[in-house]
Amino acid sequence: MFRHALLPLALLTAPLPTLAQSCGGAFPAFVEAMKSEAVARGHAPARVEAFFASVRRDPAVIKADRKQGVFQLDFTSFARRLISQNRIDNGKAHRAQYAGTFGRIEREMGVPRGILLAFWAFETDFGSFQGDFNTLNALVTLAHDCRRPELFRPQVFAALELYAHGDFDPATTTGAWAGEIGQVQMLPADILENGVDGDGDGHVRLKTSAPDALMSGAKMLRSLGWAPGQPWLQEVILPAEMDWSRAGLATRLAPGDWQALGLSPRSGQWQGSQPASLILPQGKDGPAFLAYPNFSVLFEWNQSFTYVLTAAYFATRLEGAPIFDPGTPAPGLEGAQMKKLQQKLATRGHDVGEIDGILGAGTRAAVRAVQSELGLPVDGWPTAALLNRL
Repeated sequence: MFRHALLPLALLTAPLPTLAQSCGGAFPAFVEAMKSEAVARGHAPARVEAFFASVRRDPAVIKADRKQGVFQLDFTSFARRLISQNRIDNGKAHRAQYAGTFGRIEREMGVPRGILLAFWAFETDFGSFQGDFNTLNALVTLAHDCRRPELFRPQVFAALELYAHGDFDPATTTGAWAGEIGQVQMLPADILENGVDGDGDGHVRLKTSAPDALMSGAKMLRSLGWAPGQPWLQEVILPAEMDWSRAGLATRLAPGDWQALGLSPRSGQWQGSQPASLILPQGKDGPAFLAYPNFSVLFEWNQSFTYVLTAAYFATRLEGAPIFDPGTPAPGLEGAQMKKLQQKLATRGHDVGEIDGILGAGTRAAVRAVQSELGLPVDGWPTAALLNRL
């Protein structure tokens, strides 16, 4: 098993004085202040100096953070881009290759292999490309940047803990631009808390050991609330007419209640009896799914609704579900149109968050509210017709 140094979580979360400036300022001075804080957290000065010796600000990390245009795609386009026949075939091959590991995970943690295969595929193409950003540079750069320092500053100290364990090399450890490491892309603090030595070599090597990566990812999902033996997503067929305002993650009904409203499974039977939400990623004329409570756990892995839905759907495909029915939804808005819509919604007093051209949760909620105001079907799907109405 992976063992922490003495009290690592206490070192990460103890109410110590913040010695480093929270963000911004001259980068060298910021690093020096972080060194002082690391020493104050109980690390030996020599270890701290060695850990930070090669750190550099990486402008490419900031550029990547500001440019995430792929999340502007609608669900059908995004799913078709990420789910190829090659990925399906590789998923089946890896499922067979690591059948023993997946069986152990399902017995001990209750996380199905389809879910882990989907994230493994999307994050790194089953480990074939894990990112080439220096991880320490990425974390310190994002901690220094003032957009989300509260997320990344703790990760720097978590990486220092991994370094103390011999499981992190500040000069050579690489990963994603946002600091995630390994085949299923986990942040250092998540590795500290959920890392599992799946292959029994005494270390947690998420970059080189698939059993370590898969078991660590499963433990993380379990710790986040994944319910063993329960479904996560099921495609459904909609009636011609219904109260579309019932769609969305805010409403949960038992499958029997959805059936009473005219919904039916597109394949197989109803999956369990847990309350589920109706998801219409492209409105009432597009694909339709019931999302069970386990679906919400996946947002702890990635905050993008489209990404999570695509991963959850891909997991069902890998477990035997058919290709989803794309329906005939009205075309969505392009990036500039979406920004214009967000601006108009904000002007009307709706909180859409950042004007970024991405159909996030805030924008969807605002669209639903304004659809209700205008007497339109409340399905949360913004179209050119809605933009023209505004």
